[in-house]
Formats: sequence, C-alpha cells, structure tokens
Amino acid sequence: MAQLNSQHRVFRRGAGLVALASLAAILFVVDAPARGQHPRRNDQFKHQVEQMEQAWRSAELAGDVEAMGRLLSDDFVGINMSGQVVTKMQLLERMRNRRTVLTRLDLDDVHVKLIGPTAIVTSRAEVEGTNEGAAMHGTYRYMRVYSRLASGTWQITNYEATRVGSPPPPPPGTSSGTAAPDAPGAKPE
Repeated sequence: MAQLNSQHRVFRRGAGLVALASLAAILFVVDAPARGQHPRRNDQFKHQVEQMEQAWRSAELAGDVEAMGRLLSDDFVGINMSGQVVTKMQLLERMRNRRTVLTRLDLDDVHVKLIGPTAIVTSRAEVEGTNEGAAMHGTYRYMRVYSRLASGTWQITNYEATRVGSPPPPPPGTSSGTAAPDAPGAKPE
C-alpha cells in the first residue's frame, strides 16, 4: 500500500507540472494579442510596409503626384533636411511643379519597427536629382512613420530626412556655383 501512495504522489506531481505548463502556455497565447506578439501577422504587416516603401520610392522617382497623394495621410507632416516643415499639400505641390526632381533614390539599411497599428521605418538613401534647378546629391537617413487604418491599408503620417556627413562635391559635369543642397526646400520629397 505504501508503494501505491508513493506512485500516486508521483503521478499527481507529474500531473501538476503538466497542468501548470498547460496553463502557462494558454496564458501566453491568450495574452499574446495584448503584447502585440503575432509573428505571422507582424511579418505580414512588415511586408506590407516594405511594399509601401517601394511604392513611395517609385512615386518619388516618377514624380507621380496621384500615387503620392494616396500614400500620404491627410494630416501628413514632413521635416526636410533643412528643417522645414511640409504638409501633404505642400509636398504634392512641389512634386506637381517639379521643384524637386529625383533621378536616383537607392535605399538600403531599411528597418521596419511595428508598434501596434504604427510602423516606423528607418533607412539610408543615396539621392541624386535637382532642387529648384540646382544639382542635389548625397547620402541621407530617412524616417517614415506609417499608420494602419481600420480598412487595413497603411499611410505615411510623418517623415524626416537628415544628411549623413557633410555635402559631397557635385558630380562631374554639374555646376558647383548653384544653391547648396541644404538650402531651404532642398529635400527629396
């Protein structure tokens, strides 16, 4: 009989550990949405934002005002590399009037960070083009903030560009006597 009680306790202890482990697993799964830990969903959202980054790049290079208008939220606020604040309407107007024209926009070191319905994208870009008719080129760090709408689509709500290092010399064959790349409004938008 003593042997039976001993086995019974071992079984109960083992069952208790299994029950405790099961409870912990259930709590982890139930609590995961509150912590935003849905690996597949986060991967899906990151992929969507990465596609938005490509759409933004394409719209910039093509000067596609209509596409850019869809990408930006109505309350969009951007800060260009000279510290100027631009609204959606101002950015679209600059594109429409071709005041800033990009001929190269190569992105690398792209990172997407998700925080609930918000995505923060940081990247580095090699940029060439013109701003107000003056040659513009260099390396910049960008940060874009996306917000996921109730419909599931993403829009850019904020943006900031910062030059990396000092302005490089102008490419061969361009005029060096034009406005400095950091002059007001000199931002690839």
